[in-house]
Amino acid sequence: MSELSEREQSSQASRRELPNQTPERHRAYWRANLRLMTGLLAVWFLCSYGLGILWVEPLNAFRLGGFPLGFWFAQQGSIYIFIALIAVYVVVMDRIDRAHGVD
Repeated sequence: MSELSEREQSSQASRRELPNQTPERHRAYWRANLRLMTGLLAVWFLCSYGLGILWVEPLNAFRLGGFPLGFWFAQQGSIYIFIALIAVYVVVMDRIDRAHGVD
C-alpha cells in the first residue's frame, strides 16, 4: 500500500466530516456560515465601537441604573451584547448545520 500524502489525508478527513456533500452544497454551507459571522461581527462592532465610543455623548443624556447610558454600554452593555451574539451564533449555526446535513 502506498502512503497517503498529508493533503490527501486532510481531504479525506474533511469528506468524513461532511458526508454526502457536493462541492456546491459545501460552498453553500460556508457561504451561510460566513454570512452569519459577518452579520454578527457587524452588530458587535456597531455596539462596541458605535454605542461605546462614537455615540457616547448623545447616549449619556439617558441614565440606566444611575449611570449614563453611554458609559453603561462602554462598560457593561457590550459584554452583554457579546454574550447574546454567542447565543445567537450557536442557535443559528445549529440550524445551518442541520439544513446542510452536518452533524
